[in-house]
Amino acid sequence: MIYGLLGLLGAVTAGFGWVFFKDVYNNRKNLEKETNFYLNAGFGLVTDFFDTLGIGNFAPTTALFRAFKQVKDRVLPGTLNVSHTIPVVLEAFLFLAVIKVEPVTLIAMIGASVVGAVLGAGFVSRLPEKTIQLVMGSALLITGFFMIAGQLGWLDDLGTGEAIGLTGGKLIIGVAVNFLLGTLMTAGVGLYAPCMALVYMLGMTPKVAFPIMMGSCAFLMPPASAKFVKAGAYNKKAAIGITTGGIFGVLAAVYIVKSLPLKLLTWLVIGVIFITALTLLRAGFKASGGGAAHPPS
Repeated sequence: MIYGLLGLLGAVTAGFGWVFFKDVYNNRKNLEKETNFYLNAGFGLVTDFFDTLGIGNFAPTTALFRAFKQVKDRVLPGTLNVSHTIPVVLEAFLFLAVIKVEPVTLIAMIGASVVGAVLGAGFVSRLPEKTIQLVMGSALLITGFFMIAGQLGWLDDLGTGEAIGLTGGKLIIGVAVNFLLGTLMTAGVGLYAPCMALVYMLGMTPKVAFPIMMGSCAFLMPPASAKFVKAGAYNKKAAIGITTGGIFGVLAAVYIVKSLPLKLLTWLVIGVIFITALTLLRAGFKASGGGAAHPPS
C-alpha cells in the first residue's frame, strides 16, 4: 500500500511540476527584477536541509525573504508553498519508505490535510496584504511556541506511546486537527511542529510523526501550490531558485543528519521565528490596507 501511495504522490507532483514550470517558462521574460535567483537557491539549500531534519522551512525562509527584501508580503504564502513543494515531496519519499505507520491512519490524516490545504489556498490567495501579515505573524508565533515546547521537553511526556496508528475517537481527532493544519499551511504556518505535537498527544510513537507530517505536506502542497501558481500569487524567480537549491539541501541532509548539533541550531531558528513574527505583526497592525492577490482561475 505504501508503494501505491508513493506512486500517487509521484503522479500528483508531476502534475504540479507541469503547471509550475510551464508558468515560469511562459513568464521567463517578465520575472521579478528585485529577486536574485542564486541568493534564493542558497535559501533553498539551507532551509530544506534543516527541514529534512524536522526543523521546518517556512519560518526561516520567511525571515530570509524579509531580511534580504526578496519577496513582497502579499505573495509570501504562495511563494513559500510553491517554492518548497518539490523538496518536501522528496523528503516524503525518503520517510514513507522506511518508517512503518498503520495505513488507515496515514492515509486518513494525509487526506484531511490535503482537503484543508486546497480549500485554504483558494481563500488565502484572495486576502489583502495586511491580513496576510497578521495571519503569518500569528502563525509563526504558534510555530515558535511549539518548537520551544519541544526543546524544553514539555512534549516528551506526551510522546511515551508506542502506537503506530489510531482508532475510534483518536482517529477522528487526528483527522480533524490535520485538516486544520492543512488549511493553516497555506497561510504560511509550518505543519511539522504542530503535527509532531498532535502525534505525541494522541499517544503514538514519536518517530511516526515524520512520515505523517512529511506525507501530509507532500500531498497537500502540490494541489494547493498549483492554485497559487494559477492565481499568479507567488514570486516566480524566488520559487524556482528555492526549488533548485532545496533539492540539493534535502539530499545533503540525508547523509549529514547525524553529525549536526540540532539542539543549538533549533534554538537559533526559534529566535529568528519570533523576531520575524513580531516584525510581521507590527507591519500588519500599522498597515492601512493592502492589495489582494489575483483570485485563482
